[in-house]
Amino acid sequence: MGGTEHLTVRRQGATLVLTLNRPEAKNALSISMLVGLYDGWIEADEDDTVRSIVLTGAGGAFCAGMDLKALAGKGMAGEHLRDRLKADPDLHWKAMLRHHRPRKPVIAAVEGYCVAGGTEILQGTDIRVAGESATFGLFEVRRGLFPIGGSTVRLQRQIPRTHALEMLLTGRPYTAREAASVGLVGHVVPDGGALDKALEIAEQINACGPLAVEAVKASVYETAELTETDGLAAELKRGWPIFDTADAKEGARAFAEKRPPLYKRH
Repeated sequence: MGGTEHLTVRRQGATLVLTLNRPEAKNALSISMLVGLYDGWIEADEDDTVRSIVLTGAGGAFCAGMDLKALAGKGMAGEHLRDRLKADPDLHWKAMLRHHRPRKPVIAAVEGYCVAGGTEILQGTDIRVAGESATFGLFEVRRGLFPIGGSTVRLQRQIPRTHALEMLLTGRPYTAREAASVGLVGHVVPDGGALDKALEIAEQINACGPLAVEAVKASVYETAELTETDGLAAELKRGWPIFDTADAKEGARAFAEKRPPLYKRH
């Protein structure tokens, strides 16, 4: 199991929990964090015993975005891992889920600040839970910067365009309730309860057929920009083979026998 000084990895049953772990900087992105994130996504992809992923932050914050001190030329924690970035110049975008989509469902558990790069990473997750006092926003324009982590493309596809443009162009903070009202997050829970709720959702996913879960997720993203006719054709191509799997047969038997299914991913 991987991890770095700023990204911890642990297993809870069939869920891989990735924790952004730089609380003294509100989990601002560092080289160590980016490398750890990328390695975590790959570990989940390659380990068939992992059925879901929860992404959260330590110390009451999710992620405050990029380390602006580093951008100003004052160095960045994790310099010893810079060779990883040189070997794969796309690694940081994969880590931030801009250029990589994990096969397994990713559930974000957000407390505190989830702004700038934090909100950009959030858009790469599948299901989102926020504590009542969480703060969201894309602050880049206020600092003369561009939210290049994918927000000008993704945000308008995930929430109504008028809300996406307001968030992008004003750079103002949004409360958890505001974020939920526009559809950026799905659940708002009492402060400190986001991780528990995310793990609860993960357990519900873990109880389902893993091949079916992965195929459903893939189909949703594959068909998002297709016409209805093309999307339905793609759905059949992706979904029909699932009915021939042993997992599908086990699901039917378990239903008939009124017992929990014992999925083995095959």
